Amino acid sequence: MKKLDKLILKAFIGPFMAAFFISFFVFVMQNLWKYIDDLVGKGLDLLTIGKFLWYAGATLLTLSMPIAILISSIMTFGNLGESFELVAIKSSGISLLRFMRPLMWVSVLLCFVTFLFANYVIPYADLKFKTLYAEIRYKRPGLDLREGSFFTAIEGFAIKVGKKDPDGKTIHNVIIYEQQVGSPDNCIIAEKGIMKTSDDKRFLEFTLDNGTRYQERRNGNLDTSTEFIQTQFKEYKKLIDLSSLDMAKTSDSTYQHESKMLSVRQLGRIIDSLKRVDSNLKKQFSIETDNVLRATFHVPDSTWKKVVIPVIKTKNFADLLPDSARENVNNNVSFIASNMKSNLQFSADELKIHTDELLDHQVEWQRKFSLSMACLVLFFIGAPLGSIIRKGGIGLPLVFAIIFFLAFHLLNMFGEKFAKGGVTSVFVGMWLSVIVLIPVGIFLTYKAMHDSQLFNKEFYSRIFRKTRNSLFVNSFRRKK
Repeated sequence: MKKLDKLILKAFIGPFMAAFFISFFVFVMQNLWKYIDDLVGKGLDLLTIGKFLWYAGATLLTLSMPIAILISSIMTFGNLGESFELVAIKSSGISLLRFMRPLMWVSVLLCFVTFLFANYVIPYADLKFKTLYAEIRYKRPGLDLREGSFFTAIEGFAIKVGKKDPDGKTIHNVIIYEQQVGSPDNCIIAEKGIMKTSDDKRFLEFTLDNGTRYQERRNGNLDTSTEFIQTQFKEYKKLIDLSSLDMAKTSDSTYQHESKMLSVRQLGRIIDSLKRVDSNLKKQFSIETDNVLRATFHVPDSTWKKVVIPVIKTKNFADLLPDSARENVNNNVSFIASNMKSNLQFSADELKIHTDELLDHQVEWQRKFSLSMACLVLFFIGAPLGSIIRKGGIGLPLVFAIIFFLAFHLLNMFGEKFAKGGVTSVFVGMWLSVIVLIPVGIFLTYKAMHDSQLFNKEFYSRIFRKTRNSLFVNSFRRKK
């Protein structure tokens, strides 16, 4: 390794490590705010919170790596340009691409690391995160009661509170719907009450004031009539069993078949299976439609698709039928049309479910490669951009990095929506950001190799002065 390569690598490592950990921290904190309501007040130990943050953060590495490479490459070449080291290197006959070569190999290595992480670590971390989040969310469900919305996590109950006081216990305008297996619905409505978890953490206790209990009671198993009971109360205590919602270890198998929990090899196998299922569904739909038509018109298999329909000139089909047969024909036609419509709708719904599932798996398969390749693409944007602007630090380089990363992130989001919506193919949708940004990287690299003044303020000032002077001279000549 030459001294020049060591120089550029030393200049790159510091900004890269700082940019990576800062961006990773920002993404983790942003993600944490989405789940803060489900974590606060649950009495979680530090180990559980640490696991939650670790699993949540692991899934964000594929976003942290590209922006870290972009920011660090801009800062590295901007610092070298600002200190005129880049000018001295170019003046000695070393091209920009030769100077960028060690960082190109580092970017390729980071692409490979990102892919390995996305293929092996993130599926496992995402699976553990969803499992742990499900356990945490329902550990103390009383705290998840939100004003104005029904809480239905407890099986057999739907609970709604109009208002919660700051103490987290006093509630107002309470509605509790209760449905037990084999019995009619019951309902409790109260003006206010106190909600808390029992000392043994097994029950959610409601002490309700000034309310009404509505209850339906059957007279017997064979009697369909019911008895309606309305009971007024000043104070009523209701216990709801929470034993099924303790942190009792949600099984990993609950989520392990989701597309985000699978590796490239697993996704490939499932995609092949889903393609065969779609093909079989289409063939089955075609066969069933043919069978319905054959059974309807009583056409033998040997003559099916060979029937020649005679051409008869008439304004209305009903004119060909006798009056006595019109009603029967209309009823039969309506029945046939309704039957075929139901079959078509059922087959279309089933095919749509399988198509959406296939698209979801194809999107995840492409995502693992496209986000890895983005590291290299953003390097070829950041490195020449830094050599053009020739500004170090975290001011101007950070502004450009945020602009290009937002463009990259928005293109990723739009491309994924286009792919899942069928607007474009899955490949084009998931590689849209890379396809759009590659020409930008080529353009900036070309400009940097030719010492472009693309972002030089003085360059545009000179152009403005020349234009203004030429316009003034032309107007003066026209007056003469």
